[in-house]
Amino acid sequence: MKDEMEVSQPRQTRVDLPVMSYRETLRSITGVLASFFAAMLASTIVSIALPTMMDSLGGSQTDFNWVLSAALLANAATTPIWGKMADLFDKKKLLQSGILVFVAGSLLAGFAVSIPMLLGARVIQGIGMGGLTAMGMAVIGTVIPPRERGKYSGYFGAVMAVATAAGPLLGGLIVDSPLGWRWTFFFGIPISLLSMVLIHRTLHIVHVKRPVYIDWVGAILLTGAVSLLLIWVSYVGKPEYFAWHSWQTYSMVGGALLLTAILLWVESSVPDPIVPLRIIATRTTSLAIIASIAIGVGMFGTGAFIGQYFQIAREATPTMAGLMTLPLIVGNFIGSVSSGQLISRYGRWKIFLVMGSILNVAGLTLLGFMHHDTEYWMLALGMFLNGLGMGFMLQNIVLSVQNTVKVTDIGSASSSVAFFRSVGGSAGVAVLGAMLSNGVADLVSKGVAKLGPEYLVNIGSGDSLNLSQMPGPVRLIVEAAYGEATGVVFLVAAAVAAVAVLCVLFIKEVPLRRTI
Repeated sequence: MKDEMEVSQPRQTRVDLPVMSYRETLRSITGVLASFFAAMLASTIVSIALPTMMDSLGGSQTDFNWVLSAALLANAATTPIWGKMADLFDKKKLLQSGILVFVAGSLLAGFAVSIPMLLGARVIQGIGMGGLTAMGMAVIGTVIPPRERGKYSGYFGAVMAVATAAGPLLGGLIVDSPLGWRWTFFFGIPISLLSMVLIHRTLHIVHVKRPVYIDWVGAILLTGAVSLLLIWVSYVGKPEYFAWHSWQTYSMVGGALLLTAILLWVESSVPDPIVPLRIIATRTTSLAIIASIAIGVGMFGTGAFIGQYFQIAREATPTMAGLMTLPLIVGNFIGSVSSGQLISRYGRWKIFLVMGSILNVAGLTLLGFMHHDTEYWMLALGMFLNGLGMGFMLQNIVLSVQNTVKVTDIGSASSSVAFFRSVGGSAGVAVLGAMLSNGVADLVSKGVAKLGPEYLVNIGSGDSLNLSQMPGPVRLIVEAAYGEATGVVFLVAAAVAAVAVLCVLFIKEVPLRRTI
């Protein structure tokens, strides 16, 4: 197999030579972790504040989905670019550039006065988040041997867990405070700037220049293909937009397939492709990528819709909704930290991928049985299992890929996995969000029809989130509809997550290298 061939090759000449002591490495990793924390915090804070934002700006469920998908799509589309530049340019400067882009997007989002302005700002944020994610993993992969990388990946997982835990709580407190929802975007800016200072002072990597080629054509084709599919999924089947069998459907789906075909041709002929077919064609990487897509659907879907469920279906305040998601966070934290430490100690990693994928499916399945009046203990158990499974998988699946590719390909390989996970996440939010929107609209229409024709004018398309402007009887119907429709979304996510179980079972476990 290709994986074994790659591992058996002679060690490659280092491109970036670390000149740091053990203590300096820890200090430099702190700066990278801080930037990663700011990026993760931006997502988790926003997810709990989104219902309030939609109510304030007059948004719908479709707008809700796109505020999430816009950042994820921009993240996905630019992650391979950042990853490729990590193999070509100074990683330290690239990481700092990603922080600046992220800060600019956060500022614009905080001052947004309309849904289109908010969407544009989220795209800029997503570009910056792509840089922080890709550069952070590339730096870790450059200066730390795979055998030791498990515990550092565990630190990344712990930071992710803390950000996921702090995000909903902070988001809820901020939204419920006099500061308002805009400060959910401003909050991460000081942390980002602090991480930039830490990186400047502590991260030292000697970069050796080499010829540069950026595959801009591939990046444009990739973004266009994914965007067309997500736009189609978001609006198809809605009476106010277009039907499944329509010229818009044929144009968008056909256009996406055509762009994908051209992309594959371009990527097979350019010297430094944005999607390295040579790397992703290996056994471990290809299986890890498919698993990452399946994981992304569940991960981003859970974060997006569980907080919305508590606020709309259960009438929880943003702060209370954040507290109710704690089982998810605890599970994620335990899984991330424990698996990272155990992998570094024993050098075995596949068992955590298998266990994590199974627990992930179990948690999502349990959440799939939720209704608007489901007992909380059942939801808490489902969230805990889902979080534990994610903690076992997220960073370790990247580790499995980094251990099999050449040192010079670590940036591209890591970013490819992150890219497809983000694609899975953006597609998951779009598809699951569209299902939720359609399900809610159908249930609301049926419920309001029983109230009388005078209430029909108050529901619009049926997926409006402007709850404060709805009459009391209509609002109760909308709340119940979200409770019923959200369960179906999680059942679909569980079915998709089952694909990851099959993928990790067929990944061959290669002993972790002790050298960089």
